[in-house]
This record gives sequence, structure tokens and C-alpha cells, in this order.
Amino acid sequence: MSTIVAPSLLAADFLHLNRDIEMLNRSEADWIHLDIMDGVFVPNISFGFPVINQLRKITLKPLDAHLMIVTPEKFIDEIAAAGATYMNVHYEACPHLHRIVQEIRKKGMKPAVTLNPHTPLSLLEEILPDLEMVLLMSVNPGFGGQQFIEGTIRKVAQLREMIAKRNSSTLIEVDGGINLETGRKLVDAGADVLVAGSFVFSSDDPIETIRQLKAL
Repeated sequence: MSTIVAPSLLAADFLHLNRDIEMLNRSEADWIHLDIMDGVFVPNISFGFPVINQLRKITLKPLDAHLMIVTPEKFIDEIAAAGATYMNVHYEACPHLHRIVQEIRKKGMKPAVTLNPHTPLSLLEEILPDLEMVLLMSVNPGFGGQQFIEGTIRKVAQLREMIAKRNSSTLIEVDGGINLETGRKLVDAGADVLVAGSFVFSSDDPIETIRQLKAL
């Protein structure tokens, strides 16, 4: 299976968003990753439902919604109505995680849980069988263009072992500091999905850059 590539819309040109979405439609990108920030859980604010609801009208790609917000359970209905395929919530923001995962699935979406760089994998032991995907942050969330945290490679390998022991099909997604070098290391360690923002949208040929990431 080729690597799943999910360009992060956070790095797109919001003055020419339609152009960038059309580029992604033509490309080999598998999903579009939506970084939704509230300025509370992370120190930044991105975009909200007025933008997300318009995306569904023009994109041909599944939406991977990553909620970097407090109380993400308040917006399960809105994320589902926007047409998201995956809904990612942070372990650190969800004291009643199992209930939230059940609600996400009940609304027809695929539940995923995100871990910040400092959060240990052991905390996923009980919830892992219920997840379609785990997103490992390889930078501290909140801003694009950060330096990759090398320890993520070991974390991916450990998570791959946890998933294999359960004979599970849970995907491993990684977000932050992704380029061809770090992407290669992550895929070799067991990552299924690479989220790339600045590396794609700042490149001279984003379509070719996406193709190269898929080939890792």
C-alpha cells in the first residue's frame, strides 16, 4: 500500500483557497487535513465552520478533521454535517474519551485520537481497539513549519507493535515537520499517513511533492 498523504490546509494560501483546493483535487493527495484551533487548547486560532462547510462543496478528497480545541465533543454534529470522514480529538482534551469516540462513530465518522509529543502511548491501551486511527504529533501543536521531533520515529515503531499485537487495522498518522527525509523514516517505522503542510504548499511543484511523499 502506498503512503497516504494528507496535505494540511493550514499552510494553504487563504486568499486563493479555491486555487489550492483545485490543485489538491488534481494531485495524488488522499485526504485534506483540517487543523481546527481555538487559541485555548493550543496558542493559535485557525479557521472554523464557515470555511469548512464551503470546502465540502469544492473538494474531491475526504476530510480529516483534527480538532485542537477544548471540549471537542461539542462539535461532533457540526463536523459530521461538514462531511468529514475522520474526526481527530486530542487525548489531552477529553476526560471522557470512550464516550466521545462512540459518539463520533455513531455520527458516521471514523474516530481518531491524537497524542501530543509528551503524551505516552500507554494511555491508549484501553481505547486503541475502538480507534480507526491514531495521530502522533511530531511537533508541539499550534503552528505550522516547526522542527520535527526525532523521538517520534521510536514512538511510531512502538505504536505499530501495539497495533500488531491486537491484530488491528488502526492507522498511524503523523503530523509536523514532514518532508521526504522525515517521511521516509516514519514510513519505515510503520506510519501509514503523513500530514504535510508547509512542505507541500511552499514547494515549487506541490503536485510533484505530493507524488514523492506517496512514493515513500
